[in-house]
Amino acid sequence: MTVLIAGCGDLGTEAGLRFAAAGFPVLGWRRSPEKIPAPLAGQAADLTGTLPQVPADTGVVVISVAAAERTEAAYRAAYVDGTANVLDALERDGVRPRRILFVSSTAVYGDAGGGWLDEDSPTAPASVTGAVIREAEDLLHSRRPDAVVLRLAGIYGPGRTRLIDQVRAGAPDPGPGQLTNRIHRDDAAAAIVHLTTAVPEPAPLYLGVDDEPAEQRDVLAFLSAELGKPLLAPQEPRSSTRGGNRRLSNARLRGTGFEFTYPTYREGYRAVLAGQGIRHG
Repeated sequence: MTVLIAGCGDLGTEAGLRFAAAGFPVLGWRRSPEKIPAPLAGQAADLTGTLPQVPADTGVVVISVAAAERTEAAYRAAYVDGTANVLDALERDGVRPRRILFVSSTAVYGDAGGGWLDEDSPTAPASVTGAVIREAEDLLHSRRPDAVVLRLAGIYGPGRTRLIDQVRAGAPDPGPGQLTNRIHRDDAAAAIVHLTTAVPEPAPLYLGVDDEPAEQRDVLAFLSAELGKPLLAPQEPRSSTRGGNRRLSNARLRGTGFEFTYPTYREGYRAVLAGQGIRHG
């Protein structure tokens, strides 16, 4: 049974390597297939255009796209058109995989006033890009109701050092009230493999977040202590944040038996600071 990774960037490659380690042949589609490491097979593909032939024995498809830029047009091309093109290619070649998983984003949620949200909470994207991602989810489920959507919070991990770099450069204390949710890249990849191979009847939707929503100031204070680099004077509290004022629950994902390697930002950032893992090109 072949696993097809449609959009084999950093996250898709890490998931692909984990599928391969479990014994599955893996084909990765991306514009620059030479960047896909062995033992994965790479094939040139632009998800916004005509796609190559799908292997007849494809049993799992992971759609993990990334927009070229942060505009509505770029997100629509990647998420909506890209998803439709993958589904069209499956129909064109008469391939019906037993599982399709779409990597989505928690950007489809709005501000919750600091409250908890889960898979049953209504969506209210605060940005046009979040609205486009939500449209892509609906498109997928309209054509494959049995598909799985995995909404990931902010991904951090090898090579994703924005907060670390900010603290090293002298980050100010952002003040209270800026809630953040995140997941380590390796846990996100492991969740993709788990939901497509280890859960007999998965739900249509899961949140991919770690165990501990945290205020940004707490995360920065932790990194400050680990790096020995004090934060600068506090800023005025922000009235709004990019990530939304919400706490996201991973209870449904946990309920499938999934175990996190990095259940909170502390374990995850310690691994990043220790240089564990690499970011895939």
